[in-house]
Parts: sequence; structure tokens; C-alpha cells
Amino acid sequence: MKLRQGYKLIVIGDSITDCDRARPVGEGLYHGLGHGYVNLLQSLIRCEHPSFIVQLINMGISGNTIRDLAGRWQRDVLEHEPDGVIIGIGINDVWRKYDNPMNQALAVLEEEYERTLNKLIDSTQAIGAEVMLLTPFFIEPNKDEPMRADMDRYGAIVKTVGECRGLPVVDLQQVMDRFLAYTHPSTLALDRVHPNQTGHMAIAKAIVEAL
Repeated sequence: MKLRQGYKLIVIGDSITDCDRARPVGEGLYHGLGHGYVNLLQSLIRCEHPSFIVQLINMGISGNTIRDLAGRWQRDVLEHEPDGVIIGIGINDVWRKYDNPMNQALAVLEEEYERTLNKLIDSTQAIGAEVMLLTPFFIEPNKDEPMRADMDRYGAIVKTVGECRGLPVVDLQQVMDRFLAYTHPSTLALDRVHPNQTGHMAIAKAIVEAL
């Protein structure tokens, strides 16, 4: 994925992406892109490349799993005819197993997750758009902690799919682990899921480095 003048880039995912972005389409100045990494990404791109314009669109929706993305992919991605799409999904697919254990049907198991991710990539590439993948993450240093262990497996799926298909992948778990080597998870996220501005800036910088 390489940006150019007039490039239309959609970023889609869950609450980590959403961050109170504008509805129905998250774009424009000020808070149209939300207050998270998508907004910071636009600022970094503008700072690094002030000579050209990138149309950035935030289509994140809080609480979404990859199953939800599949249900709205035509409307929220394909109909916008983007040049590129960044997909960051998986946290809720795993989290529903833990925060709603009485309804396990809400969780998306690994086989469905991988199958659906490949379908989303197929439909996106079919319209000529480029794809970048972001791994899900859990801000927890203990790799044996059950949710962290599950999240690592889903992250491995994303990396494997990206490698097999020749797509750029940003390992956000690795980004968060860099901080966790020196600090407690609560300094980045009280619930170990939703990062503060430091975490969002780290995500935005990692994406810029991969572009």
C-alpha cells in the first residue's frame, strides 16, 4: 500500500477505530474522524506529506466483530470505491467469550474469523483496492493469561493471512508489548482493551511506518 495524491483510504474496525467518529460517514476536519488513531493518522500523513491530499474515512463501529463487518461491507466499504482499506478487527471476537460467557454464540471462533477475513479481502481486491491488516491486541503482559493467549492466536491468523496473500500487516500486539516491557497496563488502558492517546499515537505511527 502506497499513498498518492487523491488516495481514498478507508479504515474500518471496532471501538478502537470508531472513537466517536462522525455518522454516517466518518470524515472531514476536526472530530469527523473521531479522537483516536485514525485522526492522528491523518495528522501524521499531513505533517509528513503536506503537498498532497489523502481522503481518509473512518468506518469503525464500537462493539463490532468481523461478523458485523461482513454484514456492512458492501455499504460501508465497497460502495465508497476506496483505493485502499485498513482492517483492524478481532478484539470483540475474542472478548465476547469472556465478558458475555452465558452467550458463547456472540464470540467468533477462529475458523469463522479466518474464513470471513479472507472473504472481506477477496471482495475488496475485486474492486481493485489495496488492503492492509492490523492485528488485534490485548494490553496484558502475561502471555499465559487466557484472553491474551486467545488474542495472540487471532493475531497469528491475521499475520498468516497477510503473509500468504502478500499484504502488509501491522502487529499492534507487538506495538503494545513495547510499552508493557516498561510500564503497567493501566498506564495505557484501564480495561486493557481501549488505549489512551499514547496508545492511539503508537498505533498511528506504526501504520505510517508501514505505508
